[in-house]
Amino acid sequence: MLAKINSAAVVGLEAMPVQVEVDVRRAGQGGIMTLVGLPDTAVRESCERVRAAIRNSGLNFPGETRITINLAPADLRKEGPAYDLPIAVGILTATGQLAPDALDGALVMGELSLDGAVRHMRGVLPVADMARRSETPTLYVPAGDAPEAALIPDTQVYPVATLAELVAHLRGFAALSPYTAEARFGNQPLPPVVDFAEIKGQEHAKRALEVAAAGSHNLLTVGPPGAGKTLMARAVPGILPYLSLEEALEVTRIYSVADQIPAGAPLIQLRPFRAPHHTISHAGLVGGGHWPRPGEISLAHRGVLFLDELPEFDRRVLEVLRQPMEDKVVTISRAQGSLTFPASFMLLASMNPCPCGYYGDPERPCTCATGMIQRYRQRISGPLLDRIDLHIETPRVAYDKLTQATQAESSASIRARVEAARERQRVRLAGSHMVCNADMGPGEIRQFCALRDEGQALLRAAMRQMHLSARAYHRVLKVSRTIADLEGTETIQTHHLAEALQYRARVLDM
Repeated sequence: MLAKINSAAVVGLEAMPVQVEVDVRRAGQGGIMTLVGLPDTAVRESCERVRAAIRNSGLNFPGETRITINLAPADLRKEGPAYDLPIAVGILTATGQLAPDALDGALVMGELSLDGAVRHMRGVLPVADMARRSETPTLYVPAGDAPEAALIPDTQVYPVATLAELVAHLRGFAALSPYTAEARFGNQPLPPVVDFAEIKGQEHAKRALEVAAAGSHNLLTVGPPGAGKTLMARAVPGILPYLSLEEALEVTRIYSVADQIPAGAPLIQLRPFRAPHHTISHAGLVGGGHWPRPGEISLAHRGVLFLDELPEFDRRVLEVLRQPMEDKVVTISRAQGSLTFPASFMLLASMNPCPCGYYGDPERPCTCATGMIQRYRQRISGPLLDRIDLHIETPRVAYDKLTQATQAESSASIRARVEAARERQRVRLAGSHMVCNADMGPGEIRQFCALRDEGQALLRAAMRQMHLSARAYHRVLKVSRTIADLEGTETIQTHHLAEALQYRARVLDM
C-alpha cells in the first residue's frame, strides 16, 4: 500500500514542500527499509529511530516487508532528523493502522526519540509560513515548537508530545487541541544593561553613539585601555529603538533556522547584540558550512554587531564584511547553489591606537616602534574604514570626572530621542524597503539630503581637504540627515553637516 504525507525542508531561510511517500510490500524473510530522495546521514538514520519508536509506542511495525520511502522532490537535499515523524506516520498509514485521509491538508514534522517522544526541531517558523501560503495550513509539530509555529497567522498548529498521542488523535480516541498563541507583541523590558547615566565622561563618544543608534550607522572607537570603549558599546542596547512586529518576525526567522531561539521566548522582541570573539572563523562570521547556516552578521540583523579589539581579527575575516555592509545581505555560494541571508546590522568596533595601547596618551608613554604601529593599523584596510560612518576617540577619563557625584543623562532619555528620530525616518521612507537613514541609496540621498549654498561650500572644502571618497561623501550626508532628525528639523543645517564631518576625521592617522 502507498501513503503520502506532507512535510517540508528548510533551505536557507525559506521552507520548501516535501512529500514523504511510503510504499509497503510483502518480502521474503526479514524486513528491508530503503530511504531515497537525496537524504543526508541524519535522515538515513531515521529508519532505525522510526522502527524503535513505533514498537515502543505500542504500535505494530510491519515485519517480512519491503518498505520504500521516497522524499520528493528527489533533487532537493534533505537534512536533519525532522522527517522521523512523517516517515513513522507514513508507515502506519501504509500498513492500515491509520486512515488514508487522516492527514489530508496537513503538514507533519518532528524528530523521534526511541521511546516515541517527539523532540524539538529547528526552522519551525519558516515551515509554518510556507504552510500558510500553501494548501496545508494545518501543522503537527513538536509540542515545544508549537508557540513558535503559532506566530504565523491563519494556521492551525497541533502540538505533538509523542507518536502515540498523535496516533490516538488521528484515530479519534483522544483529540489534540490546537495551540493558541500566547505571545503578545509590545515593548518588552530591556535586559540588565549598562545605563549611560553610570558612564563618567566621554560626552563626545556618547553623543556619537546616540547618532549611530538613531540612524543605524557604523561606528569605530579608538582609545587607550580602560577608557570605556567596551562599556559604552555594551550600553548601546539600552538606547536602541524597539523592534517593529515585521522586524521581530524577520529576526525570529533567522534565529529559528540557526536553532538559537531562547527558551520560553518564541518571538524575539529585542534587537540582537552580537559580540563574537576575535578568533571567529570566516564561516562563523558570515555564515557557511556544508549546509549553509546564518553567521554572526545575519544573527545581528536589525541589531548590533560589536567587534572588540578590531585589529586582532584575521584580516581576511574582516574583509568579508565589506560587501554585507553595503548590500545589507550576504550571499553564500556552494556547488549545490547559492543562499542569501539578510545582514542589515549596525557595526560597532573598538581598538587601541597601537599594540601597547598608549600611543598619544598624555600620561603614559607609548613603547611601540613606528613600524609596529603601522603594521598594527594596517590590519584594517582602507576600504573597510571608509565604510564606517563615525570615527571617534575615547581619551583617558580624568579622576575628577570619575568621582563626580552627578549622573549623566540616562539611557531612557537618549532612547526617547532615538525613537523620535527613527519615527521621522520611518515616515520619510514609508513605502520602500528601507527603515533608517543608513539604508538610503543615492536616489534617496539626493531627495532627502539636499544642502543649502553654505552647506555645499562647506562640504566642497571638506572633500578637498580631507580627501573624501564618493562613498564617504554619501555617508556624511546620511549622518547629517540623522543629526537633523535628532534635532527635529526638516532641512540639513550647516552645523549638522559640520558635526557629521568631524566624525569622518581619521583618528588612525599618525
